[in-house]
Amino acid sequence: MVRLPRIVIPGYPHHVTQRGNRRSRARMVGMRNESQQMKTVYIESSVISYLTARPSRDVVTAARQAITLEWWEEHKTQYEIFLSELVLEEIGSGDSSATQRRLRMVENVPILETTGNAIGLSKLLIAEKAIPETSTEDALHIAIAAVQGMDFLLTWNFKHINNANTKEKIAGIITDSHFKSPVLCSPEELIHER
Repeated sequence: MVRLPRIVIPGYPHHVTQRGNRRSRARMVGMRNESQQMKTVYIESSVISYLTARPSRDVVTAARQAITLEWWEEHKTQYEIFLSELVLEEIGSGDSSATQRRLRMVENVPILETTGNAIGLSKLLIAEKAIPETSTEDALHIAIAAVQGMDFLLTWNFKHINNANTKEKIAGIITDSHFKSPVLCSPEELIHER
């Protein structure tokens, strides 16, 4: 993976990192009044993978790809979207042409900093058995989104992140830790009616 220089951008309420030529809209967040402020969305790696993957013959996967493309093209502008260093690491591995497609797709998306609080919260999610020990990355995605005050965490990961059996426990651990729990949802769940 190509490493770009790290620049920290002060933004309310987020700690945002800018890489290379990435332009951050986070500076504008604090300048809007509350009625104009857009909701924030942390984009987890699976969304980018579905967005850039070659069309699938599998009916479920193909439907998710189409929904993801619709959300990205028609709905993402209704939100402030963010990634993390972890997302960049995950989408930056694998087949080089697929990696390039994924990284190009998010080249202008602001990067949230992974803070000590996020690392601590991810460990707590695992210790409290909300997320399995083998899924430290999933716990860290959730923790970064929570600590950075994101409104939504967008994912196609139904096994450990957007799981009806664990969402309540995850939210409880986050709020008990004095952070706001993001809504864990898929692109399909975050499509606005017109």
